[in-house]
Amino acid sequence: MDLKEKLVILADSAKYDASCSSSGSKRKGDSIGNTAYSGICHSFASDGRCISLLKILLTNCCIYDCKYCLNRRSNNIKRAIFTPEEICTITINFYKRNYIEGLFLSSGIIKNPDYTMNLIIETVYLLRNKYHFGGYIHAKAIPGANKNLLNKLGNLVDRLSANVELPTEKGLKLLAPNKSSDKVTEIMSYVNNNRSTKFVPAGQSTQMIIGATDETDLDIMNKSENMYNRYKLKRVFYSAYIPVNKDKLLPSINTPPLIRENRLYQADWLLRYYNFKVDDILDKNNPNFNLLLDPKCDWALRHLDEFPKEINKCSYFDLLKIPGIGVTCAKRIISSRKYFSIDFKDLKKIGVVLKRAKYFITCNGKYFISNSNFKKDFIEYNLLLEDNNSNNSSGKQMSLF
Repeated sequence: MDLKEKLVILADSAKYDASCSSSGSKRKGDSIGNTAYSGICHSFASDGRCISLLKILLTNCCIYDCKYCLNRRSNNIKRAIFTPEEICTITINFYKRNYIEGLFLSSGIIKNPDYTMNLIIETVYLLRNKYHFGGYIHAKAIPGANKNLLNKLGNLVDRLSANVELPTEKGLKLLAPNKSSDKVTEIMSYVNNNRSTKFVPAGQSTQMIIGATDETDLDIMNKSENMYNRYKLKRVFYSAYIPVNKDKLLPSINTPPLIRENRLYQADWLLRYYNFKVDDILDKNNPNFNLLLDPKCDWALRHLDEFPKEINKCSYFDLLKIPGIGVTCAKRIISSRKYFSIDFKDLKKIGVVLKRAKYFITCNGKYFISNSNFKKDFIEYNLLLEDNNSNNSSGKQMSLF
C-alpha cells in the first residue's frame, strides 16, 4: 500500500475525533514550524487566522470492539498503519507546502497500549529531533499505557488528550466493555500534577460522545464541571453520536443530535467564561437543555426576577448574565461607562447582540419599549421568532475537513 492510499484511509478514520483545538504554548530555538501564544486550532486562531492541523490516525487497526466506533475490531473496513517515518515525511512535506501548521495524532490500539504509545512517541521524537519541527503537536495518550511512556510523550508534545468517550462508567461498560474510565482519569491526574512549561504546555482536553447512551444533559455537564475543577482541562469536546454501526445496544437514529451538541458547547462556554455553574442552568426538574433556545436565554427566562438589569449600573458579572452580551462586550461596557451614559444605540456599536439583550436590560431606566411588555410570554415569543429567522437554527455543522 502506497503512502497516498494510507493517508486517505487514516485521515478519513480520524474524522470522528473532535478533540483537536489548541492554545497556549510557544517553542523556542532554531526549528521549522511555529506555535504562537495566540494558539493553533483546526478552525480559527484568536486573531482570526484560519489554522490547519494534519489530523490522522497512526493506525485504524484496533484490538477493541467498541460498539459505536467505525474502527472497531469486528468491522470489515480497509485497514492501514503508518510507520513513524512516514508520518514525519507527510507532516514535513505538508508543512513546507503551507498546507498545515501542526499535527494532531491519534491511533487505534494495536497489540497493546504500551506498544501503541511507543509508536506515537517514536513519531513525535523524530519530528522534534531529526526534522527539528517546532510546530504544534497534539497527541492522544493511550489509556493503560505505562506512566514512563506518558512522561516521555508529555515532554515532546504541546497538548495531550485522553478521551472519556462516554459520560458515565455504566455507558462505557455497556458499549466499550474493554475500557475503563479510571485509566483515563489516571492520565488526567498525572498530567495535571506534572504540567509545566515543558510538559504538556498547552494543557489537556477530552471528548465525550453524546447520544449513544441515555445520560441527560445534567449528567454530561456535571461530568464536565467535575473534570474542569479536578484536572484543569482546557476543553471538553462534545461529539454528537453518528450511527456508523448497527447494534442492538445502539440507539436507532438516522441523524446525529447536532442541536443538542451545540447546546452543550454553549453551556460549556458559560461554565468556563461566564461564571455559571451547572446548578444554575440545569436541575432535576430541567435535566435537559431547551433545543429551541440557547442555555443563557433559557436561564434568563426562568430567572426574570433578576431582570431587567440597568446597563449603566450593573456589575461585570451581572453583565455576563445578560443574553447577547459576551466577555468582550461586558468589558467594553464597563470601560465606556467611565466616559458617557450608555443608550441602546451605543450598545450596537459596542458589539452587543441587541436583538437578544434588549429584552433583559434598561438604559438609563428605560426599557426598549413599554415596561408593560416585560413579560415571559412576550420575550420568549420574540426570541423564538428571531431564532427562526436566523440561519443558525438549521442545526448544520461545519465539516472537520
